[in-house]
Amino acid sequence: LQGIFVLGLPYALLHSGYSGLLLIVLAAALCCYTGKILIACLYEEHEDGQLVRVRDTYEDIANACCKKLSPSLGGVVVNVTQVVELIMTCILYLVASGNLLSHSFPYVPVTEKTWSVIAFVTLLPCIFIRTLKIVSKLSQLCSLVHFVIIFVVITYCLTQMHQWSWAKFRLSLEFEDFLVSVGVIIFSYTSQIFLPTLEGNMKNPGEFRCMLNWTHFFACILKTTFALTAFLTWGEKTKEVITDNLPSFLETLVNLCLLTKALLSYPLPFFAATEIVYSCVSKDNHSNYRSPLLALTVRGSFLLLTLLMAMFTPHFALLMGLSGSVTGAAMTFLLPSLFHLKLKWEKLSFLEKCADISVFILGFLCSLAGIVCSIKGLLEIFG
Repeated sequence: LQGIFVLGLPYALLHSGYSGLLLIVLAAALCCYTGKILIACLYEEHEDGQLVRVRDTYEDIANACCKKLSPSLGGVVVNVTQVVELIMTCILYLVASGNLLSHSFPYVPVTEKTWSVIAFVTLLPCIFIRTLKIVSKLSQLCSLVHFVIIFVVITYCLTQMHQWSWAKFRLSLEFEDFLVSVGVIIFSYTSQIFLPTLEGNMKNPGEFRCMLNWTHFFACILKTTFALTAFLTWGEKTKEVITDNLPSFLETLVNLCLLTKALLSYPLPFFAATEIVYSCVSKDNHSNYRSPLLALTVRGSFLLLTLLMAMFTPHFALLMGLSGSVTGAAMTFLLPSLFHLKLKWEKLSFLEKCADISVFILGFLCSLAGIVCSIKGLLEIFG
């Protein structure tokens, strides 16, 4: 899920300067922290002092927090938020696929929307995905393609070291441009939606915190290196998607790799969204499809929905930014910190309470700023 955002990091540095480097590190630390406190909400301390996993999903955590108000209100809110974010992500991959195919084969007389339909046809087998194992294998391939893309871009940038200059970094910042950079950097790390399922499927869940630390550490190093080398290479000419700066022969190669990555990335959010909806409809175990027809109907409906929205939603990028500012910030910062405070208040130290409150405020400000910028952009377009 992080690949497309990563390609925008050099552009984020263009608008955030030195502060962007600090933001990449800070975002890694914050997202790692909210991932840990979210998983902590799945556990309660037993009488003998041992932690016992009493909840399985984000929905269970929300219901536990809102049980006095309504037994299922919290779960409904979380599920709707998750499904909206996941479906918007799927649509983004379809739109990106059409755009990449259009740029890769500019001489073919086919519109971008038609290319999106062609990409959609290759995704039809997603209807038959029943287990997380298949999705994980596709995600592994996706990661390999991602590293190929990063390797190609960094290697090219290293060949241009002779023109690097730290003078390219900006000291003065424009507030709105800086907010765009904050959004790109923060949401390049988001993965909280998948963490409860991931932790529950680990052979040794006790290693989850260590895994989260190392993955965010290496992600931070990789993203900082990538963003820095690319920005030092192109400076003020850095484009929104850094691959557009590459020479034509490399751009086509990387675009095809990006297309492969987009198509391989699609099954994960698609599977997660359909699992949520199916579990709500069937009120059964998430992975136990006792009604194959219902499961196929849910998956087929969602697959068709992503295509229709990709084809007919105008100004999708701005709408994605608007929904992402609400759902992304909520799932990454607002809800994990709020749930942790609610469920663990009596056992938290003063510093832990301050940390959770600070994360909540930061998430609220990021969400508010993103909403304002997105609405402003939509108003300018619709005039």
